[in-house]
Amino acid sequence: MSGLAFLFVAACSLCAMPAFAAESSYVYCDNGLRCFKAPCPSNSALDLATGAIIKGVSIDPSGLPQADKAITDLSDALHAGKIVVKGSIEHRTQTIAGKEYNLPWLVATRIVRTAKDSERKHCSSR
Repeated sequence: MSGLAFLFVAACSLCAMPAFAAESSYVYCDNGLRCFKAPCPSNSALDLATGAIIKGVSIDPSGLPQADKAITDLSDALHAGKIVVKGSIEHRTQTIAGKEYNLPWLVATRIVRTAKDSERKHCSSR
């Protein structure tokens, strides 16, 4: 295979690879909004790198290391915005009441630290 053909094949292979979301640090919590119909906007995540608030996000803590999962009251700490998690936002299709939605999910990969009060402003329990 010539060098040019090899470069073409390599470039095509890169284009065909799935895009991986870059990891960032987030403060996830209950934002105080209540829902009247699904999907619920009751949770949000503050992206500490950009300052953007992702509304209506759910969290997937299954990727956390066992040591992080063992933290007492992990669920309470998450929903109250008490911890900063490292992870990425991905969109997943879910069927709710027979209708499909493309919803954001925060896929948590580790707990970074305790959240500062200033990082919890979007939370209802601050």
